[in-house]
Amino acid sequence: MPAPARFTLWIKSAQALALAVAVCFSLGATDANSRFTNLNHRLMCTCGCAEILGECNHVGCPNSSGELEELRTGMAAGKSDKEILDGFVGKYGAVVLAAPTTQGFDLVAWIAPFAVFLAALLGTILLIRRWTAVMPPAETLATDPATDALKERIRRETDSEGGY
Repeated sequence: MPAPARFTLWIKSAQALALAVAVCFSLGATDANSRFTNLNHRLMCTCGCAEILGECNHVGCPNSSGELEELRTGMAAGKSDKEILDGFVGKYGAVVLAAPTTQGFDLVAWIAPFAVFLAALLGTILLIRRWTAVMPPAETLATDPATDALKERIRRETDSEGGY
């Protein structure tokens, strides 16, 4: 099979796979129960347990049942997800959101982990370059009589035939 035909076949297969994945993820996406689950997993319980609202399971939680009912009421009223979340933020504050927003100072919470990772990676690269620049070349170590004598002594004392 010629190369262009193989490439076209590969592209068609990738498109079919992408379509299959999209269909699988969109099944049930309009279901009210899945919407309720999605929304209650985007909110935090306000009782102080640091649990997601849909997962708050400590005995006698004074807040979770009322907040879940408030969520059901908002959905029954036909509010959009954004309106419901904005209502919770207006009533309980921004701490009710399980993830920070992507606006204003909250954007730092999304950017900071990547920035710290890149800074650590850059620091590691610079440190390794500095170490390799300071190390003497391997040829000088191999021809140094003191090093050779030390290796021979180690070999005699350990009775090994190591590859030194």
